[in-house]
Amino acid sequence: MVASNSAVVLIVEDEPLIRFNILDVLEDVGHVALEAANADEAMVVLKGRQDVDILFTDVNMAGSMDGIQLAKRVRAMRPNIGIIITSGMVRLDPMALPANTAFLPKPYMHDALISTIDSLMR
Repeated sequence: MVASNSAVVLIVEDEPLIRFNILDVLEDVGHVALEAANADEAMVVLKGRQDVDILFTDVNMAGSMDGIQLAKRVRAMRPNIGIIITSGMVRLDPMALPANTAFLPKPYMHDALISTIDSLMR
């Protein structure tokens, strides 16, 4: 599968193997993938990069914020950024998510992630 629009995607995932796998998949289909191991690292990346189109974050991770708190902070700072939240441990109430946020439950197929990114880029 090839992405219909190239996006700059910030992957926030504390499990290195999962993070690197997602990075490879996204780059293989033509996206630019950036990475952070936690919300604090993600905030540093976002402050330095104004070109991030999509935030893809896990819910459960170490640091000062979880993925939902990160998503809410990013939505307040950058209202036009696409946000995808993923988790294998938590089933989220859509009302608990920031506006225009997609939820992708783990485990997910790579095609589902790519399709979700494409839909947020439209």
